Parts: sequence; structure tokens; C-alpha cells
Amino acid sequence: MKIVNPEVRLLAGISQALEAEYTSEDTGWEGSPFAWIKKRPSRQVGKIGELLVAGWLAARGFNVSRSGDSDADRVIEGRRIEIKFSTLWANGNYKFQQLRDQRYEIA
Repeated sequence: MKIVNPEVRLLAGISQALEAEYTSEDTGWEGSPFAWIKKRPSRQVGKIGELLVAGWLAARGFNVSRSGDSDADRVIEGRRIEIKFSTLWANGNYKFQQLRDQRYEIA
């Protein structure tokens, strides 16, 4: 599968680097650099999403750090950020779960 978009290519590279920690036998998205993520439990998918977004932003030159508490996932350019991740559902929509009222500026 050839990825033309440089942003998707960057995300795919980060995804492949993380894959070894989360690989399973599921072949639902076979051929996609993100297929392995679909096989993980939802709690791991959320963590993987955080790592993908943080890695992508860091690769783009953003200042990214852990928040230091559970009220936000990362501090990006000095702003407290809650990162949510979803893959496309069968109905063609994205669904984001467990958005709580916590100390973050942006979700």
C-alpha cells in the first residue's frame, strides 16, 4: 500500500514503530499500517492514539510533554490537551467516548 500524503505517511511510520508492543492475530484491517491498532482493547487503543498524536506533533516541531496528572493527556505548546482517538465505525462515523469534565483546555 503506497501512502502519498506526507502527514499520513508520518503517522504510518509512528504506527509501525509502536506495532511491536501491541501486535495480535486480528487481520481485519490487513494491509493498513494501522491494522494492528484495531486488535487492541479499547483502553490500549486510547493510549496508542495518544502516542500517535504526541509523536506526530513532536515530529512536526511542537513542544509536547506529559501533563503530570490524569486530568489531561499532554501539554502541547503550553496548553493542556485531552487526546481522544477513534477509528471509523461500521456506520461511517467516528465516536469519541469518555470525555469527562477535567482540567484540560482542548480535547
